[in-house]
Amino acid sequence: MSFFEDEPPPPPPRPRPSTARRRSPGDAQTIRFRRMVAVVVIVIMVIVVLLLVHGCQVSAQNSALRNYNNSVATVMQQSNQTGSRLFSELGAGSSATALQTHVAQTAASAAAEVKTAEGFSVPNAMRAAQQDVLLSLRMRRDGIQKISTEVEPAVAGNAKQAAVTAIAGQMARFYASDVVYSDYATAEIAAALHAAGIAVGPPNGVTIYGGQFVPSLQWLMPSFIASELHVTLPSSGKIAPGLHGHVLNSVSVNGTALQSGASNTIAASPPPTFTLNFTNGGTNTESNVLLKVTVNGTSISAEHTVAQTTANEMLNTNVTLPSSPPAGNYQLTATVQPVPGEKNVANNSLTFPVTFQ
Repeated sequence: MSFFEDEPPPPPPRPRPSTARRRSPGDAQTIRFRRMVAVVVIVIMVIVVLLLVHGCQVSAQNSALRNYNNSVATVMQQSNQTGSRLFSELGAGSSATALQTHVAQTAASAAAEVKTAEGFSVPNAMRAAQQDVLLSLRMRRDGIQKISTEVEPAVAGNAKQAAVTAIAGQMARFYASDVVYSDYATAEIAAALHAAGIAVGPPNGVTIYGGQFVPSLQWLMPSFIASELHVTLPSSGKIAPGLHGHVLNSVSVNGTALQSGASNTIAASPPPTFTLNFTNGGTNTESNVLLKVTVNGTSISAEHTVAQTTANEMLNTNVTLPSSPPAGNYQLTATVQPVPGEKNVANNSLTFPVTFQ
């Protein structure tokens, strides 16, 4: 055999056995089931997260609505307290300068309340209510500021009628502010709370603050304002025919009538209040009737104006001294000032010896 004779070909390589196991139909179904379960779990988790987020948003929105309502209640309560202070100052009988100072300070408080309300965090649902709350507070601020410029001429100026009329105009502004708040702002607040599913009112609902700035509609009348300011407005028009005038019947302190023929002992502190009993002895209705009490020999005197008296009407009116008189013996004079057309003034005054202790 030749050395170069062809060798037989090598045997073909054996195929390697497959290492992968053939999956049974049951295994494939299990995998698909597990995948479906995983998808369902993920969907449920997403839904739960969305519900939690929504719940948090609703809770935050409701808290914002409640917080806004509470903020409005606080500032409106402060505003009504400012109003109470204003009306108390107007009726206190202070001097013109002191009254102007007091009212200017009250106006500063009203301006601060507007500033507070302007800084509120306002939910979108409360935007309309906020506009009316601010309008109401601004009307009050502007009205008090205007009154602060009118009280001095109303009390001590030469144009009392014009000043008192101007003050009455601001009282109408205050009344309008009450309407804006009570009829509009509170209704808008209630509507926003209801829309959010928040109960309003008793027994378990949210309370919406009401309150009133103007204590009485009488404050819209110039004659009543003049009475509270202790000023007499000039008479206008012709004097009506018939009798005019008043009779001062008696003067008392703490229920004890003063006697003209004997000394009357009176406690000087606190400043005493005298009750003047008087009668309209004429046949006409009289307006802006001025009552005055003077401690002779001192600078102490007090006035009070009665807005109106009618024919044959008997009234009891209190006049309080602005300060305590010094201890000692004095003559005290009480007077019902004559009204236009009054001719007999002999019975308008009474004088008593008094001892202040």
